[in-house]
Amino acid sequence: MTLQFQYSTLTQSEDVELLGSILDQCFLAQPGNSAAYINKVGMENLRIIRQSEQIVGGLATIPMGQWYGGQRVPMMGIAAVGIAPQYRGTGAAIALMQHTLNEIYAQGIPISALYPATQRLYRKAGYEQAGNRCSWEIPTASIQIREQSLPLQPVVPIDLEVFYDLYQKQAKLINGNLDRHSFIWQQIIHSSENERVYAYLIGTGDRPQGYAILSQHEKEDKTFLLIRDWVALTSAAAQSFWSFVANHRSQIDQVRWRGAAIDVLRLLLPEQTTTIKSMQTWLLRVVDVTKALEKRGYPSGLQAELHLEVQDDLIAENNSRFILSVSQGQGEVTKGGTGELKLHIRELAPLYTSLFTPYQLQLTGRLEATETALDTAAQVFAGVSPWMPDFF
Repeated sequence: MTLQFQYSTLTQSEDVELLGSILDQCFLAQPGNSAAYINKVGMENLRIIRQSEQIVGGLATIPMGQWYGGQRVPMMGIAAVGIAPQYRGTGAAIALMQHTLNEIYAQGIPISALYPATQRLYRKAGYEQAGNRCSWEIPTASIQIREQSLPLQPVVPIDLEVFYDLYQKQAKLINGNLDRHSFIWQQIIHSSENERVYAYLIGTGDRPQGYAILSQHEKEDKTFLLIRDWVALTSAAAQSFWSFVANHRSQIDQVRWRGAAIDVLRLLLPEQTTTIKSMQTWLLRVVDVTKALEKRGYPSGLQAELHLEVQDDLIAENNSRFILSVSQGQGEVTKGGTGELKLHIRELAPLYTSLFTPYQLQLTGRLEATETALDTAAQVFAGVSPWMPDFF
């Protein structure tokens, strides 16, 4: 089925409007919005699939990185996957994904992540649930934190470079957080005609300890403060963040922010008045088993050897046995071994990101292992539950 499709990079400017029209229809966007999106992401990052020279769909590839075990792993984000309605069900979508993954593997990028509109398609391509993105909400009046030990200084005009280093210091400690593409940073400060984005450094100019980027909104007679991005590197910064937000209580009814499913910011609050407004689960695909395992970080005091047997129906080089040797926080991979822990490439994703333990994955029936291998894998992949604040 895949042989009837031709896969390529978007190179012709006249094709931008054609692909944009397909994506507008797929995502219920206003006419022209997707073409504008393509230009923001960059034509060089768009991939298209044709049948008989006719564009039938495409997607965006966004080169980034993700942090796992304190180490940056190169990652290709996949976004805006769309197929024209008349070509759905023909195999065009899975062909598009398979071609893209083969290209990512050839580029030497170890992992790929995306937000799915449907899991079934991406599971066929080897993706699986790997982390969460939660939107939290709290009544402003219930925050009740008054002490603010650090000043907050407005950043006017907003200079994103001010925030890069602070963000990276926090992100590297959290499994799944992005090493962001410039497109993601621009999305954070993008505003519509009727809104304004505000940015504040937490701490002094010579020693900032965090930041908050926010906007104010009104909907259905309710006002809310949207925290578009935040960093708190110290307890004083976290306390000052909440105090600053609480000071909006005279005009703002609700505060919304993005965090983990079990969010540490909630621990500072006097009562459990927060609720999850929405939660999305992103998927990950291990594209190159050897590189993915070697790029990731591991518990620094652990010395262990894990024998894996991976099944991958798409990328033959992954369909093999591997020995992962962990020492001093780093991993080394060689081919071979006894294959004491057997799993599909899909199930490797939530194990790799620390979303689920090997014991939990065993319940799915798609992971088989000896007790020794289960214990070893639990230690090797122990870590912070993965999440990211960003959508792409």
